[in-house]
Amino acid sequence: MSSVSEYRHDGVATETESSTAIDTAINARSNTKDHKTPSLKRKEPPPETPIDIQRRSYIVASFWFIVLFLGLPIWWKTTTIYRADLPLSQMMDWADGRACNPVFPIKVAVDAPTLQPDEIEKLMRVTQQTLDATNEFKGHHIQLEVLRSASGDHANGLTHDSNTALTIHLNPGDIAASSLNSRSPVLEVTYPPNSIPAPDATSSGFAAYLATQLRDAFSEERDVMSYLLATSSMPFEQRALGAPQGLTDSLSKRMTRSLKYSRTYHLTFSLFTSGPVPSSWDIETAIDEYMKPILDMLGPIHNFTIDTQVQLYAAPGVQSQVLSKEDLSSFINAAEWPLSPSIGGAPTVNFVVFIGNQTIGTASETGTSQSWLIPQWGSVYLLPPPSTDHVPSGLLKQPVLTFTSHLLSLLGTPQSGSLPMRLSTLTRIRSADLLLRASSSLGSLARLSLALPSISIPSSVADGVAKSMHHLQLACSNLGGTDGLEHARIADVEAERAFFEKSMVGQLYFPEEHKIAVYLPLLGPVGVPLVIGLLNQIKAWKKARKEKTKDA
Repeated sequence: MSSVSEYRHDGVATETESSTAIDTAINARSNTKDHKTPSLKRKEPPPETPIDIQRRSYIVASFWFIVLFLGLPIWWKTTTIYRADLPLSQMMDWADGRACNPVFPIKVAVDAPTLQPDEIEKLMRVTQQTLDATNEFKGHHIQLEVLRSASGDHANGLTHDSNTALTIHLNPGDIAASSLNSRSPVLEVTYPPNSIPAPDATSSGFAAYLATQLRDAFSEERDVMSYLLATSSMPFEQRALGAPQGLTDSLSKRMTRSLKYSRTYHLTFSLFTSGPVPSSWDIETAIDEYMKPILDMLGPIHNFTIDTQVQLYAAPGVQSQVLSKEDLSSFINAAEWPLSPSIGGAPTVNFVVFIGNQTIGTASETGTSQSWLIPQWGSVYLLPPPSTDHVPSGLLKQPVLTFTSHLLSLLGTPQSGSLPMRLSTLTRIRSADLLLRASSSLGSLARLSLALPSISIPSSVADGVAKSMHHLQLACSNLGGTDGLEHARIADVEAERAFFEKSMVGQLYFPEEHKIAVYLPLLGPVGVPLVIGLLNQIKAWKKARKEKTKDA
């Protein structure tokens, strides 16, 4: 027991002495520190070995290598916008009227069986000089030529050229007089004796009279052409002098009323009645008898498809007995009447016959009317109820004739001259309209491409522009005929198809600011560490270089 106690006591003594020694050493060191440095120093990290520095440089360089040589090419390839090459300068030339000077030659054939060939030549020369000297509209040029005759019969023996707009029949008479034929493009002119100009004459009273009659015959066409050019982007020197305000307003209303040109139109004839009768009508016979001849004459310009329908218990939108001008706009019950706006892709022209006792009030107190035209839509005819449940073709004569007249108005046919002459004028007017519209579409596409450098331009747009310019050139070289009209139509279709490309239209509403909202959340967290790491490496490299220079 004593030995154990002694051991323990010795252990306690030993531990006490050791603790005292440690406290003494700490106090001594603390006193020494207090005397030497009043504040604590930050312990520096151990210096990096050259291998660690090199490894860190390789890591930063590898990240930047991946970004520059792998990430950027992939991003560039996947986000690059394809822009097909467009002939922008040529497109602007068409839009500004520099690529084509639209001059419509009006060929007029002169038939003078009682005059000698040299007399006809002298008369045509002086008349042509008078026409050229008094022509204020350079885009409308009347050209005189001799009509070749196969026999002496002027009604049947004359060889008529389809490109000839008018034929002049010169016959001797007591005074100078002229009249347009109501059924054919013929101007009958009588000339007094000794009115043919001499061989060396530069002017003639009869030649001036003939030139005046020709200008009057084509005055409506000249006014329409002038209006089309005035509302286009053609340069000023190719336009005619300003027309009166009243004439301009009238032409504007006519253009607004007319349908947009199409090679094919669909004609829908509808019979609507508010009761159960009549339930049938002989519309096919009426169309064949009263409208088909006009449709055949329009064949070189338009094609037509026809369908018919009968709708019973069809209540109109207005129930008044006498319709006022304000009632006409709401008479068509579009919610219940089956009137399709388009069938088979062709524009539809609606012709509606409504059976009822309603009439249209006019300006006079007792006057009424039975039909009205709806611009760019069709026509409506109010027909009194028949005595039977069937509408015969004879009762449909007046409605179909009215529809024929309204159809010509909707197609933009001029109002003066014989029908063949009006259709010839319509061909030239439509050619000019399509030519100007296609040129304007090309100019708009060129300006859009320049204004939005980031918009994609697919190859289909470039193909459409090339086709449009090709057909524009063909149309410009064949102005005045049906070939020029067809080329102008194709050019307009291709230009509009290129301008309204679906993949381009969607990008018009994607501003550049949206790209910042897309890229900034992605590039911020990735780019900041990369840039800071690169800057630290550059600083370390500069510091190491300075130390080497100092040691040296």
